[in-house]
Amino acid sequence: MTTRHVDIVVSGGGVAGLTAAAVFGAAGFSVVCVDPAPPVTERDAQGSDLRTTAFLQPSQAFLEQAGVWERFAPHAADLQVMRIVDAGGDVSEPRIVKEFDASDISEKPFGWNLPNWLLRRELVAQLENLETVEFRPGTGFKSLFTRESEARVELSDGSRLRAKLVIAADGRNSPVREAAGIEVTTTRYGQKALAFAVTHPIPHENVSTEIHRWGGPFTLVPLPDYQGRPSSAIVWMEEGPEVKRLAALPQDEFEQEMNERSCLLFGPLTLASNRTVWPIISQLAETMYSERVALVAEAAHVVPPIGAQGLNMSLADMRVLLELAQANPDRLGDAEMLATYHRRRHLEVKARVTGIDVLNRASMMRAKPLRDARAMGLNAIYSLAPVRKTLMQLGLGARG
Repeated sequence: MTTRHVDIVVSGGGVAGLTAAAVFGAAGFSVVCVDPAPPVTERDAQGSDLRTTAFLQPSQAFLEQAGVWERFAPHAADLQVMRIVDAGGDVSEPRIVKEFDASDISEKPFGWNLPNWLLRRELVAQLENLETVEFRPGTGFKSLFTRESEARVELSDGSRLRAKLVIAADGRNSPVREAAGIEVTTTRYGQKALAFAVTHPIPHENVSTEIHRWGGPFTLVPLPDYQGRPSSAIVWMEEGPEVKRLAALPQDEFEQEMNERSCLLFGPLTLASNRTVWPIISQLAETMYSERVALVAEAAHVVPPIGAQGLNMSLADMRVLLELAQANPDRLGDAEMLATYHRRRHLEVKARVTGIDVLNRASMMRAKPLRDARAMGLNAIYSLAPVRKTLMQLGLGARG
């Protein structure tokens, strides 16, 4: 069997991997993107990813430059206000409500929210229009051999590729990362998350809402109207056994508990999709590269879904990697390029993983004195305008 030569092999056909293939292909690099499972691109299909992604301003600008954003824009819901609600009192009702408005720091929204299944659909369509990219769903990574000048990749169908750079975008259990011998540090919280969509009578008015009680946040993120009604995506984090119980409830009982947890801020919520369950961990790779290999997205770092950081951190990885590749295409994937990539990303990634870990642990607190201290902290932060603005800018990735 002949061996094909390409610039880049991307392992992973999720949102991160498809995005990497799209942005590097649009920049003129030859790319082969592989994944052992074809992407699920329909909302109600078995295995559909019902989570959503909020693209913050730097990510939107990056995708616009790469020619991807025009596919996403018609389906996106603006995130103008980030609302934090503390409901950690004796009953499930708001006791502190604080809003962070994007207009305080920008003329644009904080970000734009889209469902992950739709992102896959649009990205697959984008790749079909790029002559520089070959997407091979149903074919996975099998083995890796690297030398100073190139990487040799064998795929699950027996075919072989020779590339200047292998991008591992193949998730938290990345087979490329394992083949490259890169270790990770993993933190397990005993949490899981339920992800689903709802409709509600009160319009969300482009407000993203995190409700903190215990066990983890209950987050409602704006979606476009669904079947003529206002709609939001929900990520509901709780301890693992509680999520298992909630996921098994009949719809009417589930909606009753969901509405109690939501404090009815948008009126009675109606389940409008399947319920999917996701494990919650933090994870950080010891290094973001090895010889001819770059780790991006969850292959490099995993965080709980707080503050819309996950995929935006991943796109920041790709932005830096692409800048370095375009600055000197002849050195694509060499030791100097990848060491620079690691230096520019790893400290920031580590800081964000640590910060989100702290926020998640605070959201899990069950002891009432600790919940009261959390509420006091939220109130203090909001009351200091310079601190509030700095936190918003850090959340966008505009500082730090």
